Amino acid sequence: MPGPFTLKNLDDVPDSAPDFGLGDVQEARFAAGALDAVDTGFMLQRIRPNARPPMGHRHEAAEEVYLVLRGSGRVKLDDEIVDLRALDALRVSPGVTRAFEAGEEGLDLLAFGPRHEGDGELLQNWWSD
Repeated sequence: MPGPFTLKNLDDVPDSAPDFGLGDVQEARFAAGALDAVDTGFMLQRIRPNARPPMGHRHEAAEEVYLVLRGSGRVKLDDEIVDLRALDALRVSPGVTRAFEAGEEGLDLLAFGPRHEGDGELLQNWWSD
């Protein structure tokens, strides 16, 4: 069991995007382990200006909340596209496929929600024009 608190600067959390061939599109810093989080998933995603990661994803059980820290862009939620700007908070229900796209300034997001081991499905080339 972790101690009563954990402090970690997110820039000190390894960027996983290059491991998935996405280093030219985004950063993905999965911080739950670095924070010793037991029940909460947590990630910083920085999408480069005018970029779109090539996949969407969905969860069977986990509800997620995304907070736009900086920049703007769009998110595709199943068949609906929604504009995003700084300080927008977006809740996404389980079962909804989602993918983000950055605007001219890029898009920095925090994603957090309950951790359910193995509860995630990637869908390659999900967002097509």
